[in-house]
Amino acid sequence: MKDFLLKHASKHPVSFHMPGHKGSAIFSRYGYGDVLENFVDIDVTEIPGADNLFQAEGIIKDVQDRYAALYGVKHSYLQINGTSGGIIASILSCVPSGKKLIMARNCHKSVFNALTLGHIEPVYAQPELIEENGILGSVSAEEIERLLTENPDGEAVILPSPNYYGICSDISAIAEVVHKAGKVLIVDQAHGAHLKFFHKYGQGEGMAVAAEDCGADLVINSIHKTLASLTQSAVLNLNSDRVNRYLLEDKLQAIESTSPSYVLMTFLDINAEILEKHGAEVMKNWKENITYFYEEASKVAGLDVMIIKNHMDISKINLDMSSFGIDGAKLEELLMAYGIFSELYTGNILMLMTGIGNTRADMDKTLNALRDIASKHKIGSKAEVKILKPPVAGKMHPVPHDKIFIKLAEAEGKVCASSIIPYPPGIPFICPGEEITLEAVNYIKSLRDVGEKVIGVNDNGEVLIGR
Repeated sequence: MKDFLLKHASKHPVSFHMPGHKGSAIFSRYGYGDVLENFVDIDVTEIPGADNLFQAEGIIKDVQDRYAALYGVKHSYLQINGTSGGIIASILSCVPSGKKLIMARNCHKSVFNALTLGHIEPVYAQPELIEENGILGSVSAEEIERLLTENPDGEAVILPSPNYYGICSDISAIAEVVHKAGKVLIVDQAHGAHLKFFHKYGQGEGMAVAAEDCGADLVINSIHKTLASLTQSAVLNLNSDRVNRYLLEDKLQAIESTSPSYVLMTFLDINAEILEKHGAEVMKNWKENITYFYEEASKVAGLDVMIIKNHMDISKINLDMSSFGIDGAKLEELLMAYGIFSELYTGNILMLMTGIGNTRADMDKTLNALRDIASKHKIGSKAEVKILKPPVAGKMHPVPHDKIFIKLAEAEGKVCASSIIPYPPGIPFICPGEEITLEAVNYIKSLRDVGEKVIGVNDNGEVLIGR
């Protein structure tokens, strides 16, 4: 592993994938060379003076208080096992065992893990399908209101915003209908930890508003994805009195490691300090670089950039060169030859995830590569996009707790116990609790026959169902 990572780093690649720091340069630039040099030596445990993550009263509490001030919330909690742990703890603190959770059908798998741990019944909210790109978009307030009306025993609502492609739901409108029903709104803002700071430092034009400023009760942010901390570090923000703070803290200590990484927490501290001291500068540079990229990309004939107006995190740059017959997978491959690494592709789209550490040089190198690729290809037949629409869901059942593996060919009529997800694009095809139809079985088989990856089908061609 170390050999691969060191070899990759030695090539000085352009990173348009997580994490957001994009390497050591941003830490050196702002004076944290001493931390980089003593990286291993600061890997300690709860020695005297080091505080305790689960009863923070000293240096950890100080960092948490600073995040609460940065985001403008009541309380912030450092997360050292990613947003996943914060999502699970949030759900378990809001939804009692055996009760219902209204959730977007394209939620992260950690939400499904929470269902299993809490014996919670899901009610699925269907996001809109953006037909031309074959991806799921926003969840509407009307969809949430309908489900709340039909399920008054639903205890809370959770959805991702932004989603992987930067498409945001109207959190203000959703919060209004959720709170009118007396429920709690949890937002998985794993991909939008930076949204608050574009607006906070005067760079918010054209950028979606953070869930913290739209009335969400609990917001979980993957700081590492787009800001300046290490992979697996996140922050959970408590933003209202609708959630029992002490029950939330109890669930957090039950989910998180009892040996929290001081290295991860140190970089959360550093990220907070960079935002406090240099936030105006770094956000201005980031916004200018994004704007510059969009402007220059628009001049490349045949290159399309996906933008969803009104509710979009424009730091996610979705490229489409299908007019050249180049789909997302091929474009990823072509860019890697120039030393440029992207986050993911879906159909004809290749998504570049920019972060706080990206520079103008990164933008220029990528633009030059795209220009070069365009010059070597002719505009002609558009690449065929493979749109993987979720099927009409089978009959809904409670999520099974007792589970067994059976052959896919024998799964018709059985109740799914673990999400089945073709990837790309990562849209859940069958969710836990849904009955597996013959249509679904045949489609999954056809994908696997042509070598497509389908998460949820094991090496033996088996799927997990209720016993």
